[in-house]
Amino acid sequence: MCGITGFLHLNNNTVDLEKHLRCMTKTLSHRGPDSSGVWTDSKIGIGLGHSRLAIIDLSKQGAQPMNSHSGRYIISFNGEIYNHQSLRLEFESHKSFIWNGSSDTETLLAGFELFGITETLKKCVGMFAFAVWDTVDCSLTLARDRIGEKPLYYGWQNNNSVLLFGSELKALKANPFFSADISRNSLSLFMRHNNVPCPYTIYNNIFKLSPGYILKINKKGEESFTQYWSGEKVKNKSNVLTNCNNANDIVDGLDSILRKSIKRQMISDVPLGAFLSGGVDSS
Repeated sequence: MCGITGFLHLNNNTVDLEKHLRCMTKTLSHRGPDSSGVWTDSKIGIGLGHSRLAIIDLSKQGAQPMNSHSGRYIISFNGEIYNHQSLRLEFESHKSFIWNGSSDTETLLAGFELFGITETLKKCVGMFAFAVWDTVDCSLTLARDRIGEKPLYYGWQNNNSVLLFGSELKALKANPFFSADISRNSLSLFMRHNNVPCPYTIYNNIFKLSPGYILKINKKGEESFTQYWSGEKVKNKSNVLTNCNNANDIVDGLDSILRKSIKRQMISDVPLGAFLSGGVDSS
């Protein structure tokens, strides 16, 4: 578990970007106690912060925010790409890479340079939320994994001149431009559902990025959403159940899928553990 945060100031002239960014990043130290880092471009008004929990590549080569090989992309990434080693082999068949380290973050950035962000995410198996700045077209991209395992909040503040984002709301609240206006609509949703459903949050103008979505913001502040994965479309295309003749085939098929999924998630440079809640899901 790592923490990401940052902002995009459309009208930045006098703001101390690094000071504000470090305050936001500090609120996420419990998510990443191993190290932290920030990156800013004062001319653009962009800042990315990261709190790191090192799982793969414990060296400094895995530190973030991280630049891509060409320098085009800068990323703050939370999560894990389980198939990143096989992706490296695929990427190397298209272009010769001299890898700086063994992190899945570097693999992700290499994919962005080869195929773009959307097409790379379609190839990835994992859980993630990230923010990436494209220095060529001056755009910020926020993305979240298919099911929404990793959180990502965002929203415009200060009369829609400052975009804030982060893994937790407390990171956004640490920015002086944050306005903690409670959403009455979200209160109503909470009383009705016992939670605040996506894409809403307890605050006005602050949202959760929906699972399976990419949000791109250009230098003018214009937003565009792309859904790169849909569970409903996968369900409609799936023929797994129709190919099963009996209950035993279904059970065996599920067992095979679970074993394959767990094996993918066992790749780590540190000891791993599994915790069972004792509830229906763990049973």
